[in-house]
Amino acid sequence: MISRKDIIKKLAQISLHIIFWIAVLLFFTYFFSANGHSFQDTFTFALFLMPTTIATTYVATYVLIPDYLINKRYLKFVTYSFYTLIISSYLVFVSVFFSLIYLSNFEYADMNPATKNVLFIMTAIYLVVIIVSAFKLLKLNLEQTSKTKSLQTKILDTQLKLKEQELQYLKMQIHPHFLFNTLNTLYGFALKKSDQAPEMILKLSNLLDYLLYQIEKPHVLLSEEIGHIQDYIDLEEMRFNETLEVSTHFQTASKDVSIAPMLLLPFVENSFKHGSIEHGKLKIKIALECTQSDLHFKITNTHKPKSTSKNGIGLENIKKRLDLLYTDQYTLDIDDNTSLYKVELKIHLN
Repeated sequence: MISRKDIIKKLAQISLHIIFWIAVLLFFTYFFSANGHSFQDTFTFALFLMPTTIATTYVATYVLIPDYLINKRYLKFVTYSFYTLIISSYLVFVSVFFSLIYLSNFEYADMNPATKNVLFIMTAIYLVVIIVSAFKLLKLNLEQTSKTKSLQTKILDTQLKLKEQELQYLKMQIHPHFLFNTLNTLYGFALKKSDQAPEMILKLSNLLDYLLYQIEKPHVLLSEEIGHIQDYIDLEEMRFNETLEVSTHFQTASKDVSIAPMLLLPFVENSFKHGSIEHGKLKIKIALECTQSDLHFKITNTHKPKSTSKNGIGLENIKKRLDLLYTDQYTLDIDDNTSLYKVELKIHLN
């Protein structure tokens, strides 16, 4: 059903067309009466030219340009444009004969000089066609630009949603990997009925809160990430007892610095998972220095060179997250060719 708004829009469009063609009629009358010839005869001649002008203009703007020129069907555009030119020229000759027969009573000398010149008449008609066609091309170009921008916006929105889904997928892979190791440690304390179990449960509760709720945020304070790293280290120290030696150095220039959640913790978790006890100790060194714009994170742990064939799910996922979150803004160096497994991460924080 056609709405009232559509009807009003259509009527407004028709009214604009009528006003435009009335203006063209007045222009033709003025154009062909430049030598002071009879206004009535000139007006009649201009009126007779209007169907030819209107038909040629509409063929050009509603058929030739949108169907052939815009769609790059250039051969058909040139062919049909040539046909249009021939037909419009024929109709112009008819108009000249009309002026000779009806307005001048077959008296060639009494004809308006302007109506004797076919080239002059064709120039007037095609001047209108060219002007209207130029506006049509401009309108189509603006519409195409608008559609292109709209399409680009949709593509960007889709890419953003895909990235968000990929990030969520990567986070979900990190969760079970991290929880498995932590709960395994707690299970060992429960079997021993250790007095340290309540403290361990409290720290695990803090980690779970971070893991299940805070991780959904796009950014968290760096101080929060450091706090949870310390909780994780405390949990592992309970598990390893005398066989673990951890040294940490955290230095931040501001408390307001924020990073993506769970960005550094997987590196720490990985150092415990793949580290090996050498000479009775698993040695881990963690250093973090952060300014307002740059973060430098280093972690080393003892391990057996080439003892594992891959870095594990957590480390692979963090690489993918870095690619998504800090594209071209980070460097990650991993060295596992010596007795120390070394990870060095540098991020330029926006």
